[in-house]
Amino acid sequence: MPGRTWELCLLLLLGLVLGSQEALPPPCERNSLGALSSVSEYFSDITQDIMGISGFKNILFFSHRGNFNQHPTASYQIYCHGELLHQVQMAKLYQDDKQFVDMPLSSAPEQVLQRFKELANAHNHSIPQQELQGFLKEHFQAMGQELQPWTPEDWKDSPQFLQKISDLKLRAWAGQLHQLWKKLGKKVKPEVLRHPERFSLIYSQHPFIVPGGRFLEFYYWDSYWVMEGLLLSEMPETVKGMLQNFLDLVQTYGHVPNGARVYYLQRSQPPLLTLMMDRYVTHTNDIAFLRDNIETLALELDFWTENRNVSVSLGEKSYVLNRYYVPYGGPRPESYSKDAELAATLPEGDREVLWAELKAGAESGWDFSSRWLVGGPNPNLLSSIRTSKFVPVDLNAFLCQAEELMSKFYTSLGNDSQATKYRNLWEQRLAALKAILWDEEKGAWFDYDLENGKKNQEFYPSNLAPLWAGCFSDPGVVDKALKYLEDSKILTYQHGIPTSLWKTGQQWDFPNAWAPLQDVVIRGLAKSPSPRTQEVAFQLAQNWIRTNFDVYSQKSAMYEKYDISNGGQPGGGGEYEVQEGFGWTNGVALMLLDRYGARLSSGTTTAFLEPHCLAAALLLSLLLRLLPQ
Repeated sequence: MPGRTWELCLLLLLGLVLGSQEALPPPCERNSLGALSSVSEYFSDITQDIMGISGFKNILFFSHRGNFNQHPTASYQIYCHGELLHQVQMAKLYQDDKQFVDMPLSSAPEQVLQRFKELANAHNHSIPQQELQGFLKEHFQAMGQELQPWTPEDWKDSPQFLQKISDLKLRAWAGQLHQLWKKLGKKVKPEVLRHPERFSLIYSQHPFIVPGGRFLEFYYWDSYWVMEGLLLSEMPETVKGMLQNFLDLVQTYGHVPNGARVYYLQRSQPPLLTLMMDRYVTHTNDIAFLRDNIETLALELDFWTENRNVSVSLGEKSYVLNRYYVPYGGPRPESYSKDAELAATLPEGDREVLWAELKAGAESGWDFSSRWLVGGPNPNLLSSIRTSKFVPVDLNAFLCQAEELMSKFYTSLGNDSQATKYRNLWEQRLAALKAILWDEEKGAWFDYDLENGKKNQEFYPSNLAPLWAGCFSDPGVVDKALKYLEDSKILTYQHGIPTSLWKTGQQWDFPNAWAPLQDVVIRGLAKSPSPRTQEVAFQLAQNWIRTNFDVYSQKSAMYEKYDISNGGQPGGGGEYEVQEGFGWTNGVALMLLDRYGARLSSGTTTAFLEPHCLAAALLLSLLLRLLPQ
């Protein structure tokens, strides 16, 4: 009977929520019942789901799964929402809003809140800037105090892959990139475990590699390409520790948050945990670790299939795919003032939906891009963002590969029933990708606009993500994708593959190019049996490596993104200055150096990939291979 009583209580609460007129819940509130609101765009989505089994399972998922008491509510009222956060962020005391929410407390959050309440009352809730600065100095510590530098114990000089690199300048540079893992290594101090309520950082048992710059904590999808680089650097124990941190987060919260901060808890990032496990197990053959954690991998996929699913009809058939969707209101704490100011340009009734769509954009990893603005009232304005209204190609490609891997994992562990389950899910997603997202005429996949009932046919490298993920049944699609790149004039860019062809000022648009998107296209094309398509993959790798190498030669730094419009420079746009480090850029560079090291050059000639130039390059490549070594 206890279980039945709990269900009845949930149904009662559900009735209360559906009858209320409250806004979406603020950041960090973990009760998904609160996520059900009367905001029209979300109400229709969610109430439809509640009527079915999956909707009711969503409620149980959040109510039962995981330990959500790691951080008391009081700390949420500082780092996630509330008057203290609002006053500090809107006062713009720091150049970057993220700085404040990364600052540890000097005393218990209840004491800090009480002192702030007294201060606010004394000034009629309009605290002078000098008083506010004094309050922060007394009750907060500088950001970064909760972390300490860490040199990975499995780091060693001269990993074997360096010997594959023929160009001596590139080999020396690769050695310097290998050195950067020591600079990017971090370990959480023990006091975060003893007093979690005083920190926005979520405690992690194992040390990790961070992206760099303003990103002091680890991030979800960044870490996949970091791990690829670490494995080339022969650092499997570091990778295992990072994997364990992610698995612990799934055990605690039911999913992997965007990053290791409490203000990121409500949203995830592209689901690559299963792919990370595959890379680690392939490298180490650590089947015992896989066996111990296979159910946690399944738990994470459940989060996506139960909380981010959407049904798309085509003719008389319906297909289940996934989207980014974060139905929580309030500005993002780490970008609070920007979100608040953007919302002020809209009618008050539209602001909660805007904030939820911004969070969904952040969950996509593409924060922000024309990709999420197309089809809105003004596709050049961020206030038009509508992330949750799209079925993204890359998200579904990542889940497709994860489902195929889970089937293989369960087969290797002797669990045939679970292997069959994931095999069926993989086949269903393959069919859905082909039916809803694939365009035979153009030779690529495209995000599907749920509201307008059509594909977004703008160029994004993510349009080729199913190639990278191996989620296609016809081998001929790889060569069709090459023609798509040619038709889109993408091969004319000499310094990298652009993120889009739109200039919006957002960082995931032209003229920026990002390392993981280069990998998606290059490794996707490299799957072709055609020498011509493989040669394009190499030439794209050559262009990207030369951009990275040239900028590093000038500035002695690696960057999170690059501007490819002017000879290759550090990128720009978006909400913050371009960051140095940089985890995933280093990882992708090492992957390309490992794969093509015998041919890559540090020289100054960039590749023009027009068809006639490509034919000449292919001929030259074949001739060089025939020469005696």
